[in-house]
Amino acid sequence: MSGAEVLQVPGPDDSVRDVRISSPDRVMWPDVGITKLELARYVVSVADGLLRAIGDRPVTLQRYPGGVDGEAFYSKNPPRGVPAWTRTVMCVYPSGRQHPQLVVDEIATAVWAMQMNTVTFHPWPVRTADINNPDELRIDLDPQPGRSFADVIEAAYALREVMTELGFTPRVKTSGNRGVHVFARIRPTHEFLDVRHGVIGIARELERRLPDLVTTAWWKEERGEKIFVDFNQACRDRTIASAYSPRPLPGAPVSMPVDWTDLREAKAGDFTVRTVPDIIADRGDAWADIDDTAGDVAAAIALWDTDVAERGLGELNFPPDYPKMPGEPPRVQPSKKRAENWVDEE
Repeated sequence: MSGAEVLQVPGPDDSVRDVRISSPDRVMWPDVGITKLELARYVVSVADGLLRAIGDRPVTLQRYPGGVDGEAFYSKNPPRGVPAWTRTVMCVYPSGRQHPQLVVDEIATAVWAMQMNTVTFHPWPVRTADINNPDELRIDLDPQPGRSFADVIEAAYALREVMTELGFTPRVKTSGNRGVHVFARIRPTHEFLDVRHGVIGIARELERRLPDLVTTAWWKEERGEKIFVDFNQACRDRTIASAYSPRPLPGAPVSMPVDWTDLREAKAGDFTVRTVPDIIADRGDAWADIDDTAGDVAAAIALWDTDVAERGLGELNFPPDYPKMPGEPPRVQPSKKRAENWVDEE
């Protein structure tokens, strides 16, 4: 393995940052031979779109010191040796504990993250000026076994219709795997729990329109062969792979923003670390104007309120590491819901 290489990366005010890449020949994706240096250069090539997705946000780094076939871990605390030009922001977690997280203000910070063997960026849906009020709706359409990518696309178009009716401007991207992510910028007027309720309202409306295709069932045993609308991605400290993030899967796929008009033709395998730079150069960034289209989350929250008041629908399960939340259903699989196995906590 060769010695370190220094990448010269654009900095602020026409400056240049020197970012040292140690072990540049380390193979990160053995199946296609993509190295650590190639990954760092990829990040530079998608700088504008990547910064639009993760800039000014707390970011968790998904790191693979031995390449994507090895062990991974998530860095929430900034790694040691963080450069002087980087910034952090204090984040509060569901447990009540708090610590700083890295903020990516410029592409040199993202390149340095690749030096630390990062593969995927997981940004929070908030800006650093207000880490308690999300400025993004993020909905993950997660196909269960038996469903195809074409099925997910059908659900995504229906979701787009629901969100557009509520005054949002939804954007879509491939997940880099089997699913699709639908995003919309919102004005940061409500805190996480309210935004989560808005997402649940949207998810339930989608489920009513496509009852045979999508589900809001939290427990896998209840989902069947449907597409799960993952409402819990709206929780505090829950993140989705950012736009333009590589994924630790064979072929080095990228979570790729696409135009709605192109979604039916999209194939996750078309968007990789090696193909995406040329695609952007040819077509531009499908999310280039995403920051100009912030909607009002109150319309989605109104769906939740209607479901509670008129349909008797209440809270849904939170992620297992959350404290027991008010009104939450029992945290036990339905098939095990027997008196000796669970207690309905208040």
